[in-house]
Amino acid sequence: MTTSYDVLIIGSGQAGNPLAVSFAKAGRKVVLVEEKFFGGSCINYGCTPTKALLASAERAHHVRTAAEYGIEASEPKVDFAAVMARKNHIVGEMREGTVKNLTEEQPDITVLHGHAEFTGPRSLRVALDDGHMQELEAKLVFINTGTHAAAPDVEGLTEVPYFTPTQLLDTSELPEHLLILGGSYIGLEFGQIFRRLGSQVTIIESNPHVLSREDDDVCDAMQQLLADEGVEFVLGAKARRVSQNAEGVLTLSVDTEEGERRLRGTHLLVATGRKPNTNKLGLDKAGVELDENGYIKVDDDLLTNVPGVYALGDVHGGPQFTHISYDDYRVVRDAILHDKPRSAKQRPLPYVVFTEPQLGRVGLSEKQAQEKKVAYRVASMPVATIGRARETGHTAGFIKVLVDEENHILGTAVLSEQGGEIMTMLQLAMAGNLTCTILQNMVLAHPTWAEALNNLFSKLMPPDEA
Repeated sequence: MTTSYDVLIIGSGQAGNPLAVSFAKAGRKVVLVEEKFFGGSCINYGCTPTKALLASAERAHHVRTAAEYGIEASEPKVDFAAVMARKNHIVGEMREGTVKNLTEEQPDITVLHGHAEFTGPRSLRVALDDGHMQELEAKLVFINTGTHAAAPDVEGLTEVPYFTPTQLLDTSELPEHLLILGGSYIGLEFGQIFRRLGSQVTIIESNPHVLSREDDDVCDAMQQLLADEGVEFVLGAKARRVSQNAEGVLTLSVDTEEGERRLRGTHLLVATGRKPNTNKLGLDKAGVELDENGYIKVDDDLLTNVPGVYALGDVHGGPQFTHISYDDYRVVRDAILHDKPRSAKQRPLPYVVFTEPQLGRVGLSEKQAQEKKVAYRVASMPVATIGRARETGHTAGFIKVLVDEENHILGTAVLSEQGGEIMTMLQLAMAGNLTCTILQNMVLAHPTWAEALNNLFSKLMPPDEA
């Protein structure tokens, strides 16, 4: 028999979970199907576990640098098992909270554990974990299945042990020398984590800069900060092959402008991109269209080409961030439940690279402004000039902001302690249409990181003079 619902959600991610709750509270009959862990990528193998590990690595770094603050301390002894146990405890608590919210606090939501596959446009078959099958149909179907790690075409990769970012989060041993293939924010965060925990780290990137989408000054500063901590970088390097000898040592051969280099390490992390979880959903039976990379095509309302079928979060491509997935939920909630449609493709894109110091970004970079031929002025201020930075010793980095002809903020890059928070203050100013003159003359408490906004805009000048 087929069970009918008003709403069927595939995947317990950062869009699917709150959507299930909102529809249930609105009196809709809801079923949510999850194949693996509740909470999606953020809780299980993204934000939560990596930031928990970053916190442990930060503590080790504080002990290691305590003498700079007049505190005598020995080299920190890292109990890697305890570090991982702390991370697992935090993930477990958040996962359990998600389950409780869906099952105990929302009795009108049916939760099924198993794999869902389409049998028609809005009908699915679920292979339950207990071995049984269940047929479902619904008026509205939301796909929130996320992505998985992509493996590059490197000779020998399938024949040697290597980590994806998800697998590295479950390792039981601290790598002696970790090779990281990929210089995106994932590679940089893991690089700093394991370097501070005691590993030797080498990051290999095919582009001439890490964080290749950022302005060159941001990329260079980030690389220098991590290099000062002992992270090695091999840039402009195309990975060709990898092998492992009898002693377990990995050799990664890369092509560079200077010729072939052979990099040796004990462990390898492959962090070169993601692929959508769409190949086992039976989307062809539903008639749902995919792009050339396997992502689900959606319109401004996140609706697929099939009426009543939506795609939320990373599975439809575009920026893959938790806060964007959560906003996908708000887009469809407001359109369907509150008759307040809003385009999912016309929204700000803030993000933070959670190294220490953090990189907070929102709005246009200089590269983007130049590509769009947007007139701008730019101001850049070293973090070391901020009073709070000198007092705390967190003097690395700089703040850069772009301003239009009417003194409104176009975008910012904040490479600083609390960079994400400072960036968010500037984002609030952008959302409120405040001018830089207002921020420059605003009375801000001293000594705070926010106080930097009083001085930043005094340095505005045309880009060719900056």
